[in-house]
Amino acid sequence: MTSHVESARLDRDDLREFEHHAVLFDSAEHLRRTAVPRLRSALRRGEHAVLAVADPTRDVLLAGLGAADAARVHVADHAGFYDAPGRTLAALHRRARAEHPRRVLVVGEPPLPLSEPMPLREWHRLDSALAGALAETRLGMLCLHDVRGLPEVVVRTVRRTHPVLLTPDRELASPDYTDPAVFSAADLARPLPAPTGAQLRMDITADLGALRGRFADLAARADVPGERRDDLVLAVNELAANVVEHGGGSGVVALWRRPGWVVCDVLDHGGELRDPLSGYHPADPYSPRGYGLWITRQLCDFMEIRATAQGTLIRLHLRG
Repeated sequence: MTSHVESARLDRDDLREFEHHAVLFDSAEHLRRTAVPRLRSALRRGEHAVLAVADPTRDVLLAGLGAADAARVHVADHAGFYDAPGRTLAALHRRARAEHPRRVLVVGEPPLPLSEPMPLREWHRLDSALAGALAETRLGMLCLHDVRGLPEVVVRTVRRTHPVLLTPDRELASPDYTDPAVFSAADLARPLPAPTGAQLRMDITADLGALRGRFADLAARADVPGERRDDLVLAVNELAANVVEHGGGSGVVALWRRPGWVVCDVLDHGGELRDPLSGYHPADPYSPRGYGLWITRQLCDFMEIRATAQGTLIRLHLRG
């Protein structure tokens, strides 16, 4: 049964931690009545307000705010802000740090690429991961989703990845909200599609300098574009370092192309990484571990983690 978190109190002075709300709207009026009061209230409290939405949504919200309030909102490039899940999360962290101790409200419109199952799944995973990844920030996230034309399974997944649903009249605890670890657990054992086309392969060895050189040659043979090649070499280096220093000690890298994408598998023989959300939590500055996956998620466009009979398999996807 749906429970009320509380009535929509817009002028709270106890906003200390991360908050994550979803707005499922079906008209411009619904959007305006739900999101504009939140934006206006945030500005009244002196918060830094960021708008990262598609152009039609932006126009509705800015018009609803009026010229004076609209001028105080930072309008981010929507495509750039939602370029890749790892980079979106890093941008949110940078924004929270830059404004601290001032609170930040980000009104975003996450992409839902319905025709691309893998990117759709990974954008859902980011939304699920935000509760833990941003827990210690003074940041509020208001995710807007136009439900017109969205399949019911996608709408339900939005409800599973957002703890609170916002309507024009109230806040509701999402009846479908799922703990992030539970949400992603089923994917850990889900087999990844078999590689397509010819693969270029190499073994992982302890000499990381030599490994970077060998993999750069491999990427050149695969016609990986120059800038993306540098990103991929750094990402593979980070994963290989994890294999050598914290994993099974040996493994294999496989590289191939599919239309519009470069795909790279890094298999850690005997690796025991079992968290599909690895790399979505900022590294502990006092820990020698954790930076590699955090960095890798920012270098590539999408990253998938699987447990296999051979060990841990991490698949990287880069547009190119």
